[in-house]
Amino acid sequence: MILNCAIVDDEPLALELLQSYVEKTAFLRLVGKYSSAVQAMNEIPSHEEVDILFLDIQMPELNGLEFSRMVNPETRIIFTTAFGQYALDSYKVNALDYLLKPISYADFLQSVNKAVQWFEMKQKAVDAPEEELTDECIYVKSDYKLVQIPLDHILYIEGLKDYLKIHVENEPKPILSLISMKAMEEKLPSSRFIRIHRSFIVQKSKIKIIDRGRIVFGKEYIPISDSYKQELQSYLNSHSV
Repeated sequence: MILNCAIVDDEPLALELLQSYVEKTAFLRLVGKYSSAVQAMNEIPSHEEVDILFLDIQMPELNGLEFSRMVNPETRIIFTTAFGQYALDSYKVNALDYLLKPISYADFLQSVNKAVQWFEMKQKAVDAPEEELTDECIYVKSDYKLVQIPLDHILYIEGLKDYLKIHVENEPKPILSLISMKAMEEKLPSSRFIRIHRSFIVQKSKIKIIDRGRIVFGKEYIPISDSYKQELQSYLNSHSV
């Protein structure tokens, strides 16, 4: 797998260093380097697919965080910066990774290997039969990794501000992912999952006990809101004896 790369950095030495790293990495191909986000926006060829964008954050006119929201969503962004306080911001814009300057080749390789894994997993998802994708597993981004979660293992999904907590059977901690409830609801097959609250989606087959208007998962009690109660009741009525 050969991945196309572009570099955007207003520091000439950083630009040259990253170029040297790309050129000595066999599975990377440099398709452009730019000294500002404005230049990149105007000069990256529309026909050229950029798989990985190495993007500095602090730049004049248009900073890296702002520019990252304008690039093709299929492009994986690896932020490069001298300021560690931007780590959380980079996660919020769905960056693949974050490299702190001065960047070593070892850290560079670790990041691009994450990109390789992401694209390989994406290709597997594309190549898999449609029924396998919808019935067997989903892929979510968690802590800069793309994580496969078998659908049958999901108990429920909890919304928490900008994040979701995906509660999985036999896992001590939920999987955190930066994705909206609406996007997750669209990703999950409606035949298997149901929204019961603005902050909760549950797997229908995992509903074992309902106690005083709450679904019980071990020691956790999940509320059922009035706006979603009718749909849940219709499902329960269709499966009652």
